[in-house]
Amino acid sequence: MDVSGTLLLLGLVIVLFILLRWRNKPHNLPPGPTALPIIGNIWTMDNRAPFKTFLNWRKRYGPVMTVYLGSQRVLVLVGYDTVKEALVDNADDFVGRAPVPFMQRVLKGYGIAISNGERWRQLRRFALTTLRDFGMGRKRMEGWIQEESKHLLDTIKETNSAQFDPTFFLSRAVSNIICALVFGQRFSYEDGHFLHLLQVINGVLRFGSSTWGQLYNVFPWLVELLPGKHLKVLNDVEELKAFSRIKVQEHKGSMDPDNPRDFIDCFLIRLSQEKDSPNTEFHYENLIASVLNLFLAGTETTSTTIRYALMLLIKHPEIQDRMQKEIDTVIGQERSPSMEDRKSLPFTDAVIHEVQRYIDLVPLNVPHYATHRITFRGYTIPKGTVILPLLHSVLRDEEHWEKPWTFDPKHFLDRNGNFKKNSAFMPFSAGKRSCVGESLARMELFLFLVSMLQHFTFTTTGGPESIDSTPEISGFANLPRKYQLIASPR
Repeated sequence: MDVSGTLLLLGLVIVLFILLRWRNKPHNLPPGPTALPIIGNIWTMDNRAPFKTFLNWRKRYGPVMTVYLGSQRVLVLVGYDTVKEALVDNADDFVGRAPVPFMQRVLKGYGIAISNGERWRQLRRFALTTLRDFGMGRKRMEGWIQEESKHLLDTIKETNSAQFDPTFFLSRAVSNIICALVFGQRFSYEDGHFLHLLQVINGVLRFGSSTWGQLYNVFPWLVELLPGKHLKVLNDVEELKAFSRIKVQEHKGSMDPDNPRDFIDCFLIRLSQEKDSPNTEFHYENLIASVLNLFLAGTETTSTTIRYALMLLIKHPEIQDRMQKEIDTVIGQERSPSMEDRKSLPFTDAVIHEVQRYIDLVPLNVPHYATHRITFRGYTIPKGTVILPLLHSVLRDEEHWEKPWTFDPKHFLDRNGNFKKNSAFMPFSAGKRSCVGESLARMELFLFLVSMLQHFTFTTTGGPESIDSTPEISGFANLPRKYQLIASPR
């Protein structure tokens, strides 16, 4: 067959594919751009920042639209009103979690993060109850963070005002808090294996936000056939799982059922209690996956937020100076900060909230899923549709933020300088799938940042102008560029 004949045959196949798809297309879907066979709409998307494409399409198709990532149908929800209506007002319909291919490959549907139905309900309820019992959001946890802050401050002091990359200084401190909750221990900052695991966690998040990671989630069947970064990342995740298994085995040998020490102990006790129940979700696979969920999420998201915060304070030294003056007035430089101080530090509180809003850490949100047919705003959403409630569009909604594209703590201050809430502040998402560790993250952000600003002023050799606060990667997460800072004792 000559070239023209081959092209003609290929054209006929594509036309047939489009006709069959049109014929089988569900009725009453939200509008959206025309999708091509196999690749869907990805050929017209900004693969380095897909959420920007969705915002542009909103101008033509409205705040509720249908797009195709490969062959996967996706419902995109844009703007505060739309996202709130879905996740909060219609929470039961939108509670499903999408089987994201990479996460599915790693977790196989187990754990808290990507499970659905009764498994998710049992595990989430257990996780929230157990973590609260061990102090999450309470005084006990506050004491742990205050103690860990001292270790962090000592380590920063050892830099002697020399430049350093803050990435793993921060992740070691933040991770030790979740380690105390999950594993019942903190790790020395000199522990090389601990540092290696943190580097692995950092790499997993970077891969998930990279073009190659996004490609894996759209065409997993293709990427699995190819060499590439995904192979190393999958091996790295197996190393994290192996570490979790070792910790579980250690707990089995030393556990006292009458005196549980941490999340793993509590899970093992529940597993023993329900070992004869055929419908229990308390089994070994869910334990390992849940430990992995908490270890990853409890380490990287908060430490990345603090790293962003320091970057923005260097870029805006007048804001850093005003925070320090407020902290000095209320707390001084000797006493450790407490959560009780937050109400007396409205500007500091406003800055921390504005950091979270401005950095827009997870712009696409963790994907939701239609586990049944949904009717929403007059449209019919078929079962099996992936749902993206765009947090980026909420944190940048021009109807709810005076200057959405500017870093400005005034977004959280009233005319009298008092802290004010904003309903469009959703960095932890909203509804029944909001972040399990929200109260812990809020406490960590406040106590770690205030402690550091009590004792150090942060600068960089290139000055504020040298700081580029635009993300290095904007996929699943907005990840900051690497930078060096100087911590000068006050």
